[in-house]
Amino acid sequence: MKNSKKNWTAIFLLSFVTVFAQSQVNETVVYVNSNIGKDAAIGTKEYPLQSLQEAAKRVNKMVGEGSVEVILTAGTYGLSETAAFNPVHWKFSEHNRLIIRSEILPDDLNWNPASMPIIVSTMPFSVEKNEKQQVTGGSNYGILIESSHVTVQGLRILGEPVHEKPAEGVLVRNYPIVLEGKNLTDLRVTQCLFLGNKFALPNHLGVLANCSQLEVDHCVFYGVKDAVVMWNSPSEKSALHHNLILNIYGAAVWTWSTSEDFKFYNNVISGANVLWVLDKEAKNTYKIKNSLLIGYNQLVNKGGGPQDFGVAADPNKLKYTSDFKIIKTGGLDIEEDQTSRYYLQLKPTTLGTSYGAGLFYKTN
Repeated sequence: MKNSKKNWTAIFLLSFVTVFAQSQVNETVVYVNSNIGKDAAIGTKEYPLQSLQEAAKRVNKMVGEGSVEVILTAGTYGLSETAAFNPVHWKFSEHNRLIIRSEILPDDLNWNPASMPIIVSTMPFSVEKNEKQQVTGGSNYGILIESSHVTVQGLRILGEPVHEKPAEGVLVRNYPIVLEGKNLTDLRVTQCLFLGNKFALPNHLGVLANCSQLEVDHCVFYGVKDAVVMWNSPSEKSALHHNLILNIYGAAVWTWSTSEDFKFYNNVISGANVLWVLDKEAKNTYKIKNSLLIGYNQLVNKGGGPQDFGVAADPNKLKYTSDFKIIKTGGLDIEEDQTSRYYLQLKPTTLGTSYGAGLFYKTN
């Protein structure tokens, strides 16, 4: 009888361990609601957290492997500190990812622009000085990702209310989404609206990525300075596609560290200061496919940095055929009705809609 009890106890413990181990590779979900949540809560749908910063801290404490979703309901999320995701004890993969997303996504039938969680930075800026100890500016990060295999989806991402250029040679800026770290790979930013106003709410740079395998797709960049910058680490197997880039006072894409396999297709750009900035040596060439550029100042530059856009580069560094349409002046018909599903996107059936650029995967 004693042996039988021992056997049943062993079976029970083994079953418990098996279930526990399986739970470590299952999907984990953290809910965040800026309206009713509390950062002391457990992070379920019924008892959500309030801030994205706290969600990041919870993710960073996790131990195990599998997918983790951080789901944000509609509301305004002020970042008083950087939301830094660095889960060193959790293992992600291409199919089991860290996903930071809106509860309702653009292709859902009940989605509207007001469904998008709004991310706005309010934290202090670091102070930057030159070799003479003169202040040259300041910077901060909104969402900082220090892990591979991450998706950011369905968010409205603003910059920070700041006087961007307080003096000559001084630049203060916010980077809303940054991936930074050693040997990182696989960041996807999709169905996000990056919105800025250079006078009231500058959005200096939508996506700053130090990694390989960056994919930015089906996003809208409206009124920002720069859309996407790849820098530092070699950015191989990366792509920008189906993005709508409008009224930017910087450049659409900076390929400072990007390999020649970079894919750029089905993008629509209008009202751009510069389309493309190469690294200062401008060794690589890149292909543009099936895209539209209308209304711009410079096609391609090289060099540059946070305070400038470099100098004119050899236009032959960009390779394209007749499926890339370039129109020097003009604009697009953008929907400004805030009640429309197409708010700050192309009005249906107008110039540019055939490329499928914008927030929706489904374009019918």
